[in-house]
Amino acid sequence: MKREEFFRVWSKLHLEADVSGIVKGWLTISYGIARVLNFLRVSPNMLTLGGILFAAAALFYPTTIIALIFLILSLICDGVDGSVAIVGGRNSKMGAIADSIADRITEALWFIALYQWGIPAEICLALFTLALTQEYARARMASLGYEQIGVVTIAERPVRASAIAIFMVLNLLEFSSAPIAIYIFTVMALFSVYQVMRAARGYLVQ
Repeated sequence: MKREEFFRVWSKLHLEADVSGIVKGWLTISYGIARVLNFLRVSPNMLTLGGILFAAAALFYPTTIIALIFLILSLICDGVDGSVAIVGGRNSKMGAIADSIADRITEALWFIALYQWGIPAEICLALFTLALTQEYARARMASLGYEQIGVVTIAERPVRASAIAIFMVLNLLEFSSAPIAIYIFTVMALFSVYQVMRAARGYLVQ
């Protein structure tokens, strides 16, 4: 599968989301990794499960570089499982459902890890709630038959994981201002939900 075709399929599966900027950059990397993994016959389901297991493993090593490594591995698995499915022509409705469930489990584990690193439970719960709201709104619109609600927000899943990773790095380097990264991201997550709801309202009133 050529890269441009990969972009088209990905966009269609994500409700015609625009492939440009940071998204295009990430998908280019994901496409390259997916081609290698597909050649090695690594299945999307193995990667989906790996994302959960690596996220769970991070909980056993709180406030250490090992936890950071496991978080990064979880992000990689989470970010390329769908790409491997597309490249290998193995994307299916059942796979999409399993991936969505796994995403929610993985995300919950990410925020539990964040709590272990000293972020208040209220902030962790707020971030998880905002993430669920954003993804549920998107999924609900898709179930209602709307095919072009694919706005790419400023706080998509890779950004959410990256924000946590940045916080962990700053924490390990003993920056006292490390929590500021999470508080800034909380504002971004709130605006991200607004972006999705605004896009949804735009299509509902048409």
